[in-house]
Order: sequence, then structure tokens, then C-alpha cells
Amino acid sequence: MATMPRRDAFQGAVLCMLLAGGLSACSLAPAYKTPDVPTAAQYANADTPWTEARPADQLDRNGWWKLYGDARLDDLQTRLVANNATLAAALAHYEQSEAFTRQVRSGLFPQVGLNASGQRNRESDTRPLRGATSPSNYNAYTIGAQLDYEVDLWGRVRDSVVAGKAEEAASAADLASVQLSLQAQLADDYLQLNGFDRQIKVLNESIDAFTRALSLTQSRHEGGIASGLDVARAQTQLSNAKSQLTQAQAQRALVLHAIAVLVGDSASNFSLATDDGQVKVPTIPLAVPSAILQRRPDIAAAERRTAAANARVGIARSAFFPQLTLDAQGGWQSDRWASIATAPNRFWAIGPTVLLNVFDGGRRKAAVEQAKAATDEAGAQYRSVVLDAFAQVEDNLTLLRDLGTALVDQRAAAEAAQRSVDLSLNRYREGAVGYLDVVQAQTAALDARRSVIDLETRQLRASVQLVRALGGGWHA
Repeated sequence: MATMPRRDAFQGAVLCMLLAGGLSACSLAPAYKTPDVPTAAQYANADTPWTEARPADQLDRNGWWKLYGDARLDDLQTRLVANNATLAAALAHYEQSEAFTRQVRSGLFPQVGLNASGQRNRESDTRPLRGATSPSNYNAYTIGAQLDYEVDLWGRVRDSVVAGKAEEAASAADLASVQLSLQAQLADDYLQLNGFDRQIKVLNESIDAFTRALSLTQSRHEGGIASGLDVARAQTQLSNAKSQLTQAQAQRALVLHAIAVLVGDSASNFSLATDDGQVKVPTIPLAVPSAILQRRPDIAAAERRTAAANARVGIARSAFFPQLTLDAQGGWQSDRWASIATAPNRFWAIGPTVLLNVFDGGRRKAAVEQAKAATDEAGAQYRSVVLDAFAQVEDNLTLLRDLGTALVDQRAAAEAAQRSVDLSLNRYREGAVGYLDVVQAQTAALDARRSVIDLETRQLRASVQLVRALGGGWHA
């Protein structure tokens, strides 16, 4: 049988590699296009204090909570980034995605391996076709190397890399989304804590006032001016206020425990001093709705997963075409270790391997259909995330506007209720009215003051959720 000369064999292998390299420029993945989502030209409820952002206002996401001007909140946010367990888990998940991308990318390069072996062999005396001079015992030493390279003819490896990079970007966006969510939760809890501190201050002031009122009724009762009913009503008013104070303190403790978990501390050891200073609602510039598509990390994650699913369609389609692998191996083999690296002991082999699956009972076709359906699913999820984001912005803009209107009226009600308390007490001292009028006025005043604080806290919390819905903060 005639044999191909070594030079011709080598040239044939090189020609095959060049041809394969030329063919490897194609990809079977569909051309990717970001799913269409209906986007409004402006927000429906963008009223004061929200102003339209100028290009210079498009800002960094980190540090948005500084809008509230609270140094203690700044410190807590720093501790959250350093110690929060949920954030650490999200970071580890991103690092896994990053490492997986590097694993997939390794398929673009040849795989090279080295091997060495030394064996003592015993051949069966009754082995069929054994030569008469074949030894029963012999040594076999081998030193060699092997190179394998899958020629990416149909873009399977490159589409895998594209999908891996898209998933890595999605994981990075997930990390940013988790961080933003946790930071917003911390800011929300902190503002609730401030609201409870202010409620506790109002209740303590009311308890002091109710205590003085009780002393007044007791003095009047001892002087025969007031009835025991007035004393009972004053005592009831005082006891109710004390009960409300205890409830507010319990709610404050629960919020404090939640903050401890967010900053990675033990709820048993964590504490924050009471701070009843009022936090102002910040003025935040609003970008046009389409800017959310770039700012929100959860939208970015959904879009990147759509791109990854699209690339997997190309991976599934490539299974219908031949898989070409270039193999090369060589080395030395001998029955003597000392002389193994001499010319007569050399061996080598080079050449391509082609594999084509002819029949699989519809498995590949089903895989392509599955990949297409997964792309449709990812696109639908992307549209859902975007529409939810717009709804969240509108929800919180509505809350801020309507709570602001309600707050104006509630503050007026609180002022009127306090005047009613002053008038009723004066008239009670003069004997013009009964103590029931005083109790009713005091109850209304306390409820009105607490309602003002509740509305202010809810408005602040809505501002935090608006920042979260918009994807982060701004700088000037």
C-alpha cells in the first residue's frame, strides 16, 4: 500500500486548518435586537418637588442617600457595604459567573496535554496470534504530548462565550441591584426609626401635659370644684398615652433590629441613640422615562439574559452541522527508559476528526425550539421588568404629590387642634365647660400631631422608593 510522504501529510493538515479557520467566521445565532417596550415621553405625575434632569444631572449611583443630609445614615450605609451577608452572597454569585465565562472562553484555544508512563507488562502465553518470539514480560515507557483544537466552524464556541459574557454582565447587574435594594431598605428603615423617635417625643410631651392635667383635676376634685368623673377621664387620657408610648417604643425596637441585620451586626448588641430631628424631603431631578432603561440594574440584568438566550439559539443550531477537531500527538516510546529520547523511538500523528450526528430522534430540533422559547421568555420578562419600573416611578411620584397635599392640610389641622386644647383648658379652669371637652381636644391634638409625623415619614419613605425605582442617585 502506498503511503503519503511526510511533507504532503503535513501540508494537507495545514491546509485543512486554514480552510477551517476561514469557515469559523460564521455564527448561527439570530441577529440580536433589544425587545421593544412602550415608553412614555414624560412622567404623568412629575410635579414639584421633582424637576426634570439636565444632562449634567445624570449621576453616580453610589452615595444617593447623602441627599437626606444625615451623617449617621452615611455611616450605616458604609457598614452595610462592608458587612451585609446578602450582599456578600451576591458578590460571590457574580464571581462564579465571571469564572464560568473564563471557562467557556478557554474553548477558543487549543488544549495541550503532556503525559508520561512507565509499565511492566505480562503477556498471556495463550493470547491469539501471539508471535513466537514475543516475550512474556516486557517494559513500556512513553513520553508524549497531545494537542486538541475544536475548529469553531459554526460559531458554537463563540456563541457560548457571548452567552457567558452576557450572563456575567447580568450577574454584575444583579449585584448592583441587590446593593441598591439593600441600601434603599436601610434608608427606609432609618427614616422609619426617625419617625418613631419623633412619635415618641410627641407622646412624652403629651404624657407630661396629661400628667399636669390630671393634677389639675385632682386639685379641683379635692376642692369640691370638679367631679370624680373628671379625674377618671384625665387618668384614662394619661394611661392611653402611656400605652401608645410603649407600643411606639416596641415598633422602634423592631426597626432597630432590622437595621442591625442590614449592617451585619447582632440585634442583641446593636443600638442607635434617639434622634428626633426632622429629615427634609430632598429635591431630586427626574430624567426622561427612557433613561430608566440605562439606570436600573435589574433592567440591565433582564436585557443581558435576553441576549444570552439569543446566543444559545446559535449553540443549539450548530449541533446540526459537523464538528471538526484537529488532533496532533507525538513523543517517544521504548522498552528502555535510558534510551527513550532517541530517534528510533519517536512517534507522531496529526490529522482532523469530523463528527456528524446523523439521527437523534428529533433531539436537536427540540433543543433549537427550546432555545427559541427561552429567548421569547427572557424577552417577555425584560418587558415586564421595564413596565414594572415605570409603574413604580409613577406610584411613588403620585404618593409624594398627594402626601404633600395631605400634609399641608394635616399641619393646619394640628395647629387648630392645639388651639382647641388651649381654649378648652382655659374654659375648664373657668368652669365654663366640662372636662370631657378637654379630653376630646387633647385626643384630637395628639392624633393630629402624630398624623403629621406619619405623613412626613411616609413621604420620606416614598422618596427613597422613588430613588430606588429610578435606579439610584444623582450628583450635581
